[in-house]
Amino acid sequence: MTTRSKEKVVAAFRKLFRSSDKITEQEGASGSTGSPSRRLLSRHHRPDAVTPAASSMPENSGSSRADHGSCFFKSKKSSGTSGQTMSMAEKGLRRLMKELSEIQRMQHHRDSTFTAELVNDNLFEWHVRLHKIDPESELAADMRELDIPHILLHVIFPENFPFAPPFMRVISPRIEKGFVMEGGAICMELLTPRGWASAYTVEAVITQFAASIVKGRGRVARKPKSNKEFTQRSAEESFKSVVKTHEKYGWVTPPLAEG
Repeated sequence: MTTRSKEKVVAAFRKLFRSSDKITEQEGASGSTGSPSRRLLSRHHRPDAVTPAASSMPENSGSSRADHGSCFFKSKKSSGTSGQTMSMAEKGLRRLMKELSEIQRMQHHRDSTFTAELVNDNLFEWHVRLHKIDPESELAADMRELDIPHILLHVIFPENFPFAPPFMRVISPRIEKGFVMEGGAICMELLTPRGWASAYTVEAVITQFAASIVKGRGRVARKPKSNKEFTQRSAEESFKSVVKTHEKYGWVTPPLAEG
């Protein structure tokens, strides 16, 4: 090969390498507009390289997951609380239905101690008629004398029954002493959250009341001594007051003479 020919070959190679370097520089400058496969390969071989798109995706994605996760846990918590509340309500309904069914089944017998019926078809509100108390008691004698067939009780069950006690008051006749207070409220520890247990049945409550009213020497009031309204509201206020007092000083049964 002549000297002139060698110079031409060298010049051609230099030109080729300059063109290749120029193309490489252009690709480097326009790397963001390259093909997806080229960018993927570039990322794969340069793991420390972070593009704007790559840096923004985890941040947005993470934020989105955090928002959805937060909502998910809130809704899950709310769902659990709602489910728990619904479960408690269902237990209360089933318990009341079972007890009412049993009471109504027994009340067809002539020797039934008490009967029960719903108030306005409300399962959480009952009228209970106590037909029998100690026949030797003064209260029983008063009822015979005045031809009073039963003691009418108004029973209101909370939504979380049987985990909370019912509220109960005497509607008629008006009772003096016997742990019966203003508005017909009943002073009985069993009817308070402190004295209540979910195992107690309506029958147990009525039986306890029948014993309590006799123990307290209850009598039928011939003439009401108080001019206060005989209402559920007055009964609730009276009951709250006596519960507050007993929580402070304890549930000590007063002397029978004090009723």
